[in-house]
Amino acid sequence: MSTTIKMAAGVRDTARTMERSVAVVSHQQGVDTAIDAAIGWLKSNQEPEGFWVGMLESNACIEAEWLLAFHFLGLRDDPKVPGLIEGILNRQRDDGAWEVYYDAPFGDINATVECYVALRAYGYDKDSPALAKARAWILGHGGLSGIRVFTRYWLALFGEWPWHRTPNLPPAVIFNPKWFPFNIYNFSSWARATLLPLAILSARRPVKPLPCGPLDELYPGGRDRFDFSLPKKGRVFSLERLLLISDRLLHGFHSIGLTPAREKAIRCIIDWIVVHQDEDGAWGGIQPPWIYSLMALHEEGYALDHPVIAKGLDALNQHWQYERDGALHIQASESPVWDTLLVLLALLDCGMDVHQNPSMQRALRWILDMQIDASGDWQVKVPHVEPGGWAFERANTWYPDVDDTGVALVVLARLRNGGFEEKRIANALRRAKNWVSAMQCKNGGWAAFDKDNDKPILTKIPFCDFGEALDPPSVDVTAHVLEAYGLLGMRDDEAVCRALAYVKSEQESDGSWFGRWGVNHIYGTGAALPALAALGEDMNAEYVRRAADWMIAHQNDDGGWGESCASYMDPAMRGRGDSTASQTGWALMALLAIGSPDHRGSIEKGVGFLVATQRDDGTWDEPQFTGTGFPGYGVGERIELDDDSLGGRLGQGAELARGFMINYNMYRHYFPLMALGRARSYLNRDI
Repeated sequence: MSTTIKMAAGVRDTARTMERSVAVVSHQQGVDTAIDAAIGWLKSNQEPEGFWVGMLESNACIEAEWLLAFHFLGLRDDPKVPGLIEGILNRQRDDGAWEVYYDAPFGDINATVECYVALRAYGYDKDSPALAKARAWILGHGGLSGIRVFTRYWLALFGEWPWHRTPNLPPAVIFNPKWFPFNIYNFSSWARATLLPLAILSARRPVKPLPCGPLDELYPGGRDRFDFSLPKKGRVFSLERLLLISDRLLHGFHSIGLTPAREKAIRCIIDWIVVHQDEDGAWGGIQPPWIYSLMALHEEGYALDHPVIAKGLDALNQHWQYERDGALHIQASESPVWDTLLVLLALLDCGMDVHQNPSMQRALRWILDMQIDASGDWQVKVPHVEPGGWAFERANTWYPDVDDTGVALVVLARLRNGGFEEKRIANALRRAKNWVSAMQCKNGGWAAFDKDNDKPILTKIPFCDFGEALDPPSVDVTAHVLEAYGLLGMRDDEAVCRALAYVKSEQESDGSWFGRWGVNHIYGTGAALPALAALGEDMNAEYVRRAADWMIAHQNDDGGWGESCASYMDPAMRGRGDSTASQTGWALMALLAIGSPDHRGSIEKGVGFLVATQRDDGTWDEPQFTGTGFPGYGVGERIELDDDSLGGRLGQGAELARGFMINYNMYRHYFPLMALGRARSYLNRDI
């Protein structure tokens, strides 16, 4: 090659390098600006006590059920009623139905029936435009024959469904010994706290007729011709059929008064409910046990001014409600601990120094104050261990969870040697680590609330058709613990080895991981890869590369990532959906954990999406639901539906997603902020 050609080539290389450097610097400036704006938004939205909390948005069943509960309790004139009605009407779809998550492809039969009944209960005529459309949708999608157990109970409370055609919940379940599969502590925490008050209502069978009269329009062929039976599941000679026969026998015993020890069992359940009331008046930090406990206690003679009932009702007027578009909504739960921990993690990822940041100091002290030192249901299976976990909510001490505690461990591990609150942090870490280690399940993973809460027989009883009644280990929860243990230098610990083996065994054939508490495979994979990196795993290993390949293959053309809630029922929807800020954050953190230069193009595109879609006030818009509550498949099974079976379900208007879908309104903020902070460090390597 001539000297002239060599010089020309050198000039071109130098020019390309300079262009690349200018592009990187420009990209960095955009990232810096986005981070500064997002941190500014956080400073403006921190609560005076030091925490952050976003609205936990769910579906209109919540408002409908509170309205029906007010009718049951004799509170029809409660000042919240007009706002709740408006909240229901605002969410009705154009086709007349109500859905369980934003922009779902189909309405939901249960939500639509419950909203219909609530509106009828408060004076809406059956031929009003909203209800005429809703009724047409209900009848056109299988009618009442397809409703879930919970909806049947609600109808039974108002005489619209025969009690003897609902699953029988004998109060004597409270007496089942620990070794018996149907012991209450073998149910998940949320199912347990819901089952017990429902057992009282199931035993008493109260009926509070609706003021509008019977809803005969929902039985166009007549009630006498309607089949109220529970669906027959399983083969003729199967456990499901045996349990269905047992349910009929229990109803038969009830009809002839053969219910030994029932009154004693009800008194024991009442005592259990009263003891388990949260400090703020709710139960379990979630709506179902809260609302059923109020109705059960009232049915047992607790007046509205009784301290327990009054406290439970007053909770509604505190931090559980929010207004939007002139309507009132009630949260199904609340997430201040979870939100605050993840905000702190995002600020750390952006290089913020707790010593220089008073807002971080207030948040950290609030988190340390929220560590639970009280007894809880978890002690039934894990006795003799000092409490040390955190709950999701601010007032729920009975149910600390491993997920919140795992993230708390990550945050505190990164702050432990900084001098600020060092002694408190050290003590909190010790207690939390010991508690989490004791909660590890026998298969090596961690569940959310309980240890080894995984008996599949419980999923077969007629009561358990609403989603998960169990709390088995999941990769996302386990990954948060492993990330913390990696930061704490526990990489060779025997518990870590078992958990790592569990995570590897749960990887899907396509390279992703299922997300139980976030939507869905983007969430699971976004949790697993940072945990593997924290443990010092070989991030060039074949199984890691497959996960990265899956993530890159599912990046959208706009540079972001998204996944619909439909992926919980349809495997073809894994990793597919409109791009969202939170899911783009998860995907970026997965790739950034690997840190390979091979992924730089995808990372830059993802960062570009976040920078381009950030609002002027520093946050992001995200109407999509990217969180879940108690979702998933049963223990030991995968959801593998073919197109025909899925299409058949959808054609009948069945729920598309198993579980309770949630829009955490802070997810849109701290997850992209985390990703931008980590991306800034990655992109700086080339400057």
